[in-house]
Amino acid sequence: MTKLALHWRILIGMAAGVAFAAALIQVEWGKDFIVDWIKPFGTIFINALKLIAIPLILGSLIKGIADLNNITQLSKMGLRTIAIYLGTTIVAVSLGLAIVNIVKPGSAVTEETRTQLISSYEKDAGARITAAEQQKASGPLKALEDLVPENIVAAASSNGNMLQVIVFAIFFGIGLILIPPEKAGPVKSFFTGFNEVILKMIDLIMLAAPFGVFALLAAIVAEAPGTDLFIALLWYSFSVLLGLATLYFFYVFLVWTFTKKSPRFFLGGIAPAQLLAFSTSSSAATLPVTMERVTEHLGVDDEVASFVLPIGATVNMDGTSLYQAVAAVFIAQTFGMDLSLGAQLGIILTATLASIGSAAVPGAGMVMLVIVLAQAGIPEVGLALIFAIDRPLDMCRTTINVTGDATVSMIVAKSLGKLGEPQERTWDERIDEVI
Repeated sequence: MTKLALHWRILIGMAAGVAFAAALIQVEWGKDFIVDWIKPFGTIFINALKLIAIPLILGSLIKGIADLNNITQLSKMGLRTIAIYLGTTIVAVSLGLAIVNIVKPGSAVTEETRTQLISSYEKDAGARITAAEQQKASGPLKALEDLVPENIVAAASSNGNMLQVIVFAIFFGIGLILIPPEKAGPVKSFFTGFNEVILKMIDLIMLAAPFGVFALLAAIVAEAPGTDLFIALLWYSFSVLLGLATLYFFYVFLVWTFTKKSPRFFLGGIAPAQLLAFSTSSSAATLPVTMERVTEHLGVDDEVASFVLPIGATVNMDGTSLYQAVAAVFIAQTFGMDLSLGAQLGIILTATLASIGSAAVPGAGMVMLVIVLAQAGIPEVGLALIFAIDRPLDMCRTTINVTGDATVSMIVAKSLGKLGEPQERTWDERIDEVI
């Protein structure tokens, strides 16, 4: 088993989890057994990854910025990173709108199904709407205001405050660049060592990855709603998945065009991070693995990955942006609304900005979707229409989010002359290091 590559081990764990749950839920006590005795191990695995997300961002981002020679290097990397992230997000939203207008998935939802879903999920939809209303009630510069924490310790206490932690880390790193090297040296050495410890913790956690995803997938199968709800929303799912698949090949094309790396090289290198993103539905939880795969298997320089990937895990949500566009128009179609070109252009702008504010955790895109719906004048209770199948689609769009982060890191590294050959360690070498 240890001779297999990590992505194969994760795939086996996922398949075994699905098969195990599918067999066990056939007996009366099977679902309760999985929820009570299997699901907690998946939760522990996710918690372990989330546990090191904030320390990883602090350590890697501060180290990455401090390793730059001057502010000019930082601004050059930062401008290229943000420009590419915004560009791919706009492409994702536009692609989602094009597909949903062609497929018109809203026609597949009957009045009976709509009523059933709204009745079943009205409470959950209400909670999302309340959270979004609080955000909408804030001033126009509230998002900008929230970037700067008043207390870094408080900000670092929640993975939902990733942007605040990133701002502090960038500010701290800039300070290290500007002070004399002899004074910055001890601090840089500390964060270099701190970052190495976090990376070793990632190795330890990933030893349990196949078992973690086994528990996660088993729980999802056991707790899934009835298949009739999935069938009723088949065309909506098809529209989202078609958009995500197109975006997936768009990333492969970008990597091949700008870095001259083959699709096989890129997809083989990033596969374990994609599978983990699919299992956890969290870009933040997957970030440690994404950084390890990009640097060791795709050849991206450490200082580029340490800057680009933590920012991407928070602001680059292409899969989420595409989903929000498709979901908004789908909900409008089910209510018989014909959105104008202006309304759909507004969706592009709002979904792009909303994706930047989405926390890198499961389901966060649903809260931001309410803002997109409100901007277009679409009934917010329509959220209830898509609750039944949001979880599996969330898994798929998180995979795209992570793939997009890796793509941009390779393009930025290539543009700066910092894309080299991978320094891959075998699985046996990893185990030997841990032992």
